[in-house]
Amino acid sequence: MPEIHQTYAAELPELSTPWRADVPPRPELVWLDEELARELGLDPEWLRGEDGMALLTGQIEGTVAQAYAGHQFGTANPQLGDGRAVLLGEIVDARGKRRDLHLKGAGRTPFARGGDGKAPLGPMLREAVIGRWLHACGVPTTRALAVLTTGERIAPRQGVTDEPGALLVRVAASHLRVGTVEYASWHLGPEVTGRLVDHAIARHHPSADGPLGLLQAVSEAQAELVAQWMLLGFVHGVMNTDNMALSGEGIDYGPCAVLDVHRRGAVFSSIDRGGRYAYGNQPGIALWNLSRFAEALLPVIDEEPNTAVTRATAVLERFESRYLDAYADGLAAKLGVRGERGEVRELGEELFTLLEEQRVDHTGFFQELGGGTAAGLFAEPAPFEDWWRRWEALRGDGVSADEARAAVCRANPLYVPRNVHLEAALRAAHLGDTAPVLRTLDAVGSPFERREGLEDLEGPGDGGDAFMTFCGT
Repeated sequence: MPEIHQTYAAELPELSTPWRADVPPRPELVWLDEELARELGLDPEWLRGEDGMALLTGQIEGTVAQAYAGHQFGTANPQLGDGRAVLLGEIVDARGKRRDLHLKGAGRTPFARGGDGKAPLGPMLREAVIGRWLHACGVPTTRALAVLTTGERIAPRQGVTDEPGALLVRVAASHLRVGTVEYASWHLGPEVTGRLVDHAIARHHPSADGPLGLLQAVSEAQAELVAQWMLLGFVHGVMNTDNMALSGEGIDYGPCAVLDVHRRGAVFSSIDRGGRYAYGNQPGIALWNLSRFAEALLPVIDEEPNTAVTRATAVLERFESRYLDAYADGLAAKLGVRGERGEVRELGEELFTLLEEQRVDHTGFFQELGGGTAAGLFAEPAPFEDWWRRWEALRGDGVSADEARAAVCRANPLYVPRNVHLEAALRAAHLGDTAPVLRTLDAVGSPFERREGLEDLEGPGDGGDAFMTFCGT
């Protein structure tokens, strides 16, 4: 058994409660990320054995359920927390970095808000696929170490048949959220909030100076994260403040999806009826969440409220420029161009408007651009030809079209978790056939490299724009 630490529970006992996961009757591994296991200093074969399975199912001492609050769809909820999950503890990985091990689907905890605390297999596999893909694309993210079935059948979240019960073992830089700070501020006051700030700084942003420095560091990390989401066409789907991690990693991939046709208003979540968390709204929602973070920090920023507001506002006002710079830098790589950031952003905005007007696939366009065949995607080619000439002008001196297209191919994933294909794979797993989802996990783990036998995963499939996800995680 590796050494499991509990520094979070020890330093901030007010923010968790000791809790043990339910004992699953017949646990079986569905998927194990062996590469991640080795990063953590864990032997994959040991994890498959009796002691390893005890760790993966939460049958160890010292586990806790975490408390947090949050704004959900814009409304404050003072009591959330790990309703069906436990923090197994922290492990120091092979590089000396502290990582959380967290178990979802572990049964009801004192923070449960109804239900049996169990999780169905499909959503646990969805989170594993999304985290693996984002990590392979270089995006900061939580990741799945393992997905297991429990041997139980649980009540359906959707549909009419019961579902296989499952566990997700998640690895994260930590599970500190904006909602964690909101909980401390709303319920426990400045003393605990101040200790939480110190803990977060030590864990994630050691160069930050106090709560204002933490606000700045988290704002910068989130600006860069959301810029990467936007460039990939990723829609998180439920950007509540309890789903914004202070580490800057993406977390909690429930009703998430990836664009097929480029649409600013794309919504794939069944519960987002007003489109609050639509694709194009994500940068603004990130700033909204950071504003709630700032409000929770005000009592520890300065004793004088107006001074605290002024200082926090000055930090928040820097978010937009940081986001735009990160977006422009990523867009330049994605398009294989050089130029001033403003020029690159203008080129990108013209492109995305064109993609939306002519209903062109987001991922497919960049693949065709890299192959030199993008013009064929447009029913009305003249606007694209105008854009192409501007693209050529920003390639840079001495850079040939072939070199620019090769750079585009290196910067854009070929395999993404397309909505139709992923849903079909998850449906098969529900019915007992895990081969399609294991194949998907393999494909998205190396998303830039074309491989024989995966041709059917390169395109969007039929019906992806009307696709809808459900919050099963």
